[in-house]
Amino acid sequence: MSTAGLAVVIAAALALALDWTMREPPAEYHPVTLFGRIIESVDREYRRPRLAGALLALLLPAAAALAVYGLLWVMPPIVTGVVAGLLLWSMSSFRLLLDIVGRAIEESETDIESAREVLPALVGRDVGELSSDLVRSAAVESAAENLSDGLVAPLLAFGALAVVSLPAAGAAAAYVKAVNTMDSMLGYPGAFGWGSARLDDLVMFVPARVTALLLALVMGAPDAWWRARRYARKTDSPNAGWPMGTMAAALNVRLEKRGVYTLNEVADYPSVADGDDALVAVTRVGLVSYTLVALVGVIRWL
Repeated sequence: MSTAGLAVVIAAALALALDWTMREPPAEYHPVTLFGRIIESVDREYRRPRLAGALLALLLPAAAALAVYGLLWVMPPIVTGVVAGLLLWSMSSFRLLLDIVGRAIEESETDIESAREVLPALVGRDVGELSSDLVRSAAVESAAENLSDGLVAPLLAFGALAVVSLPAAGAAAAYVKAVNTMDSMLGYPGAFGWGSARLDDLVMFVPARVTALLLALVMGAPDAWWRARRYARKTDSPNAGWPMGTMAAALNVRLEKRGVYTLNEVADYPSVADGDDALVAVTRVGLVSYTLVALVGVIRWL
């Protein structure tokens, strides 16, 4: 039996257990927070901002991946499994996403002001005047998009490279998370953020479509993935429209960001029950994603 395979199983199980019970690591020890500070330190004026931004977009995620690879490479296999689990926990977000989306949906009917206060943790738009319908729409959209960016993408990278080695798996997850973090912090319109945004578009191409497919399957609407093609072209991002569009198609609801896009415009806005169904789907996809990573380890182990 392969000790390396057992280490992969340990990493996946530990990451899920920690995420479900503790949500996020403490901010002062959170690797993503530390990486964010590095990004902040390089976010300044440059003579050639597009070139500087592109070079940093290439170098910083690669450096993060190399650091994780080196850390895991020098450790014994079982210890590597534990450390990889801790790192994977910090690179993915599952239970916290469910908590925030669930609160926004629940309070959209009972306390609209409180629901609006929750939304900035999920979306970047102005939420001050959003109606209950639009609050639920934003919550469902964000549940789908953040499922792709914050969970499926790092887990998919980890699982894909786990067939090679655990250090390679950890490095792949770190790279994806670093790219996504740079896009979140720098990928705003402008020359300096151009490289981060374009690299994120490339890296998230497959995870967004895999997330959409998994959503369609767990919701019992496999054709929703195909129907989402019509909606995917309506969003600014070439990737975000896939999981959001699949959710709109599977639930048969209208998802809208005023003045930017409307997905499935012939349907009604999501109800509280629709929001709850979206949460169930996100939960199932998250659990399936962790299970698939563990399954890679089981196959290597046997």
